[in-house]
Amino acid sequence: MQHSPALAALIESLRTLPGVGPKSAQRMAFHLLQDARPAAQAMVASLEHALACVGRCRQCRMLTESELCDICASPQRDAGLLCVVESPADVVAIEQSGGYRGRYFVLMGHLSPLDGIGPEQLGGAEFDALLAAGGIREVILATNSTVEGEATAHFLSQLVRQRGLRASRIAHGVPVGGELEYIDGGTLAHALAGRQAL
Repeated sequence: MQHSPALAALIESLRTLPGVGPKSAQRMAFHLLQDARPAAQAMVASLEHALACVGRCRQCRMLTESELCDICASPQRDAGLLCVVESPADVVAIEQSGGYRGRYFVLMGHLSPLDGIGPEQLGGAEFDALLAAGGIREVILATNSTVEGEATAHFLSQLVRQRGLRASRIAHGVPVGGELEYIDGGTLAHALAGRQAL
């Protein structure tokens, strides 16, 4: 069955969301138009408001409504520690852990030459300017443990070392409470390679 042009356009728009395939997008569109019109209108208003008001922090590139995000503006944060992550969601995950009190730099992606994503698209100039400004003693590279994430971490570590600063990589390995027999081989290899003295 062919959908009307407006419905087809809505379904295609919903498919741009991560993890949403054609069937899920169709189900969402039908739900919004059939049972949840007031909620759909509220969603449209919220999205328009967010698009108009939310931008990037001028220092770390996190999503914010202010010139500086709350983390960059906080005097309680350790300005000497800079954690580099791929996305705003990574900042939220690290903040929820409660174990980090430094600042961040959000790449908004990872190096991917095939997709045309190079250092310029990841804020390479802003990152280098932040390092050049001084005051940072360690850069923690917390990119994902994927081929692209590892390549991005390697590239950034070279920039950090050129500035004479310490670069470290987050540990990858066995999760707390995990049993070795259920851990995949790649994760175990990473854990063994990154072992620490006791």
